[in-house]
Amino acid sequence: MKILHLGKKGNVERYLPNTDYLNNVELVDLPITETVEEVLKEAGDAEYIIADAIASVPGRLIRRMPCLKMIHSEGVAYNQFDIEAAREQHVYVCNCKGMNAMAVAEQAVLMMLGLLRDVKSGDEAVREGHQIEVKEGYMARGDLHELADYNVGLVGFGDIAKSVATLMKAFNVKTYYFSRHRADREVEEEYGVTYLPLDELCAKCKMFSIHIPVTPETINMIDEKFFNRIPYGSYLVNTARGEIVDSQALVNALKSGQLKKVGLDTLAGEPVQKDNILVAQPPEISERILFSPHIGGITASSFKRGYAMVWEDIFRMERGEKPERIVNDWE
Repeated sequence: MKILHLGKKGNVERYLPNTDYLNNVELVDLPITETVEEVLKEAGDAEYIIADAIASVPGRLIRRMPCLKMIHSEGVAYNQFDIEAAREQHVYVCNCKGMNAMAVAEQAVLMMLGLLRDVKSGDEAVREGHQIEVKEGYMARGDLHELADYNVGLVGFGDIAKSVATLMKAFNVKTYYFSRHRADREVEEEYGVTYLPLDELCAKCKMFSIHIPVTPETINMIDEKFFNRIPYGSYLVNTARGEIVDSQALVNALKSGQLKKVGLDTLAGEPVQKDNILVAQPPEISERILFSPHIGGITASSFKRGYAMVWEDIFRMERGEKPERIVNDWE
């Protein structure tokens, strides 16, 4: 069996199901920056591709790999894999749905609390010897809030959003959600959430958390229209994909005060450079943005769960069965 890995070198070996398994596998480990021609030269006869969730697996590669049976994302995302080309070639595309749901949910809650408790400027204040002034300022103004002071609106209701909803119950938060497909009443009751159309969600909530995949329909879905519908002084957390949020509209919402603060684990245009529009803001805007380096879903436990899914799907294929986690089935 020949496996092509497009991603960080060492991941496959690190998460092997047992130490002897590579004896039966020819592994080609290449970075996601490798050209199609170089990939074909090194691993054009591979039967399986395991790819970083942000790797590109284009049709011009898929169509030239005659032995290819399956492309498996290391994570949940697969938006840069050519799904239609794979379907045309009868190559399954699979992902690790749910592998990092709680990990990303924890990151979302971390960022919500980080915004409300102003952890970034609080840390700086203590380091600069201004601890008591900052504390007394909060007490005088009465503007330090708990999470339960706000209704939380989840945009999307997949595995991660459900995990966020589970955590929200511990904070006694009223949680609402919008999704293209409303969940069953039993599911809503289980997670303690209430469905609202997007317009009503915008009006009802003041803390918003984004949990939808990147598709042609969702790129820049969180746009000027969205920001104009939310209450003045709202909060936004994005642990999904940066492309879902219109960066210029986000900056405008911060400038106008529609958004009080934002927490971003992911930005459009990764890897993020200093000239990114959201990074290159003046202090009066940048101090209201809390960044993290897209680490919500990359915990050690997440990768262990994810690779267990990858190997299970490979084993199923080797036994002549369909993989479990297909996203492009043609049957």
